[in-house]
Amino acid sequence: MNDQLTNTASADPAGVWAAALGTGGLFVLLIVIVWQIAATWRSRMLAAREQQYKALTEKYAQLLEDNVELHRRTLDELTQARQSIASMEKMMREIE
Repeated sequence: MNDQLTNTASADPAGVWAAALGTGGLFVLLIVIVWQIAATWRSRMLAAREQQYKALTEKYAQLLEDNVELHRRTLDELTQARQSIASMEKMMREIE
């Protein structure tokens, strides 16, 4: 029986070419499918990373705003302290 199949396959070169093309086409199809799955996975990872960067940017923008507010408060307190010290110096000079 195997001899019959071997003889039939070798006797029909079109069948051999068809089998080769079919096998090659199947491999190409599998390669394209794997490639597309990898590309889809990569794009999802990039989108997730972009979302993380956006969240990180928003967080640091809020922290920067908080830092600016703390800096403004510190400057206000420093200005008040300087005014208090200046008024105390003036009062001390008047007493002398």
